[in-house]
Formats: sequence, C-alpha cells, structure tokens
Amino acid sequence: MKTIFSFVCFFFAVSLQAQTVVADSTFVNLKEYSQDFVLDMKYATTDNFLKAKVYECEACYLRFKTIKALVEANNDFIRKGYRIKIFDCYRPLDVQKKMWKIVPDANYVANPARGSIHNRGGAVDITLVDETGTALDMGTSFDFFGPESGHDFKEFAKPILKNRKLLKKIMLRNGFESFDSEWWHYNLEGAKKDKLSNFNWQCN
Repeated sequence: MKTIFSFVCFFFAVSLQAQTVVADSTFVNLKEYSQDFVLDMKYATTDNFLKAKVYECEACYLRFKTIKALVEANNDFIRKGYRIKIFDCYRPLDVQKKMWKIVPDANYVANPARGSIHNRGGAVDITLVDETGTALDMGTSFDFFGPESGHDFKEFAKPILKNRKLLKKIMLRNGFESFDSEWWHYNLEGAKKDKLSNFNWQCN
C-alpha cells in the first residue's frame, strides 16, 4: 500500500510539473528569467523621438522563445565583458496605434494596420554596455533615423564598426535577424509568423 501511495504522489508531482512548463508563445517578463540585463525603456519616458511617454511603466515582456534566445545571447556577451542594454521589447498594438497617431509616417513608425514584430513579442531594440555600465559607441543614438543608422554605413571609425559587428555577430549566432536600417533592432527568426498581440502588463 505504501508503495502504491508513493507512486501516486510521484505521478501527481510529475503531472503538476508538466503543467507549469511555459509554452514558447507565452508572454513572460524578462526579469523573471535574468537579472543580467540593463533596462532603459525609452517609451516609458519622454526621452524618445516621439517626445512622449506611451508606456505606463517600464517592463520588458517578450514571448518565451524570444526570452530564451536573448538570455543566451547575453550570456555570450557577458563572457566577453559586456551586457545587453534594452530600449524596447514587446509593444502592445494599442501602443502602436498611439505612436502612429503621434507620427503617422511608415518611415519612422510601423503602421498598426500591419503591425510590427514588436507587436508580436519577437523584437528587441538594444545596445551593449561594458563592465562599468558605459554604452559602447555605435555611431548614432537609438532611434536616429538617417543613413548612419544602417548596417551598410561604413563611414565610421574602426572602433564603432567593430562594436556594431560584435553586436550583430552574436545576435545572429543566437537566432536573431538584423534590421538593415537600424543597428539596434533585432527580430527573432520566424517571429513575423506570430500573431499581433494587445496584451498589456500590470504596473506595480
């Protein structure tokens, strides 16, 4: 009887554990999986090209599969003495509409009618910081809209080009795709197939 009881307890324990497995498509908070990132969520402030705060509070939510790839990429950077600094993660569709209302220009903001990879939980806007927390020189600021922000722009000093190359190399190695005109923007491979979402996180 004791053996049967032990087996039943074990079975229910395994079943409970299975139920808590996170699906790749689930939206999760990055801070619950790693404390090794620097967050500077620009759209939770007025320090952005919109000059408007469009998030209620700072948080980095992404689909779980994106989080896993991002943590692995950050681990690679950490081994080299750097860390990822994050400017933007998942963006609810209602926020995309708010941004479009402020700047209705597809050169700067994705039209919410189509949405962006940010609205699908598969995109991040990032840079790198060193062990002192100082951002590496990438040639332009985040959300600078000009040819200088493109990956093909080569008229920078070698240290800047080296920094961009390092960021791109490790992100691509960990399953991300670069965005030609924005050195800071990376999409998880295949993320464009995910559905647009309007999930919004709770502010403490």
